[in-house]
Amino acid sequence: MKFVCKQSDLGTNLSLVSRAVPSRPTHPVLANVLLSADEEKQEVSLTAFDLSLGIKTTFEAQVETEGTIALPAKLFNDIVSRLPEGEILFDDEAKDTAESSSENAAIATLTCATGRYQVRGMSADEFPALPTIQEGQSLEIAIDVLMEGLRGSLFATSGDETKQILTGVHVKVHPETFEFAATDGHRLAVTETASHSEGEGEEEAPKPSEPREFFEMTIPARALRELERMAAMGGKGEAIALSLDPGQIAFELSNQRLTSRTLEGQYPNYGQLIPRSFERQITVERRKLLSALERISILADKKNNIVKFSIDSEGQKLRLSVEAADVGSGEEALDAQISGESLDIAFNVKYAMESLKNLGSQEVQVKLNTATSPVVLTPLGGTKMTHLLMPVQLRS
Repeated sequence: MKFVCKQSDLGTNLSLVSRAVPSRPTHPVLANVLLSADEEKQEVSLTAFDLSLGIKTTFEAQVETEGTIALPAKLFNDIVSRLPEGEILFDDEAKDTAESSSENAAIATLTCATGRYQVRGMSADEFPALPTIQEGQSLEIAIDVLMEGLRGSLFATSGDETKQILTGVHVKVHPETFEFAATDGHRLAVTETASHSEGEGEEEAPKPSEPREFFEMTIPARALRELERMAAMGGKGEAIALSLDPGQIAFELSNQRLTSRTLEGQYPNYGQLIPRSFERQITVERRKLLSALERISILADKKNNIVKFSIDSEGQKLRLSVEAADVGSGEEALDAQISGESLDIAFNVKYAMESLKNLGSQEVQVKLNTATSPVVLTPLGGTKMTHLLMPVQLRS
């Protein structure tokens, strides 16, 4: 195999696929990146796969001789990322020594303007192929629709692998909308987006050719974070193709492909957790509230991450306070539009800040009933988002 490519192209794509390389591979070949050169298409592809998450990217190159090789991902990435900008000549040659084996079948040579590096590779024969989806559900989703849905939900997934179904985002595909939901048992985030982009460029946005049937799946958060990175590299108005089989999902965007298993099990019926009516409602500027929480969280972190919200209905003020024994105390006051009676309620400050960071509107509404019942945060205008926080009981 022999080709010439730009260091920036090889480095960017290698960095992306390397995120699918397992830290503790169950088989030696999984610690590698599969590199393939296609002479006819004048393209080079890189693939990584941990048997759950797989990423494949393709970029243009001047391919003189096609072929495949598996190269150690970390070493290869470390070398390429430090090479100077400019062209790289990649060449590999099969070993003819008697002690050669199928696992050490080639040495790859990278030549740049300032130096030359050799990396021992493995045979590509043992590298597992990415899953293909022949039948099943398929659709297209605009990048900005996907990004908005993930921004409003992904942060609330659980990191506890013992509750595996909660480590993913539950996606419901309705005929005209997408619904993204995530919960870790302490908070809930639900975002509903239209099927296609709205506003400028709407005519070019992907729309279903015919009404879709309802279906749903739970996708691991890890896969969706990588999908976010891929989508961020795409242009506005581009679409991501989604294909779904039982237990498997694939996303394709221009020259990139991501595959992932879906999570098995019954996702919680989160809709019944959201209150239908509220006794109190607060409207406040999102950035001011977030800034105040960021300041007061310095002290909250020294105690238990709990911040008290004092709703002053008469003075139309929202007061935030922290009492950290042996450390100090803090208090902030913000103007707010308040309906309903005054009340003291407490939250995990990190959960509150993460919701505010991802709501994305100028003003937010905080709707609640009692000091111990679920509280709902929604943006005032824009995408339909519902963030639910469970309050923390205040001890007198």
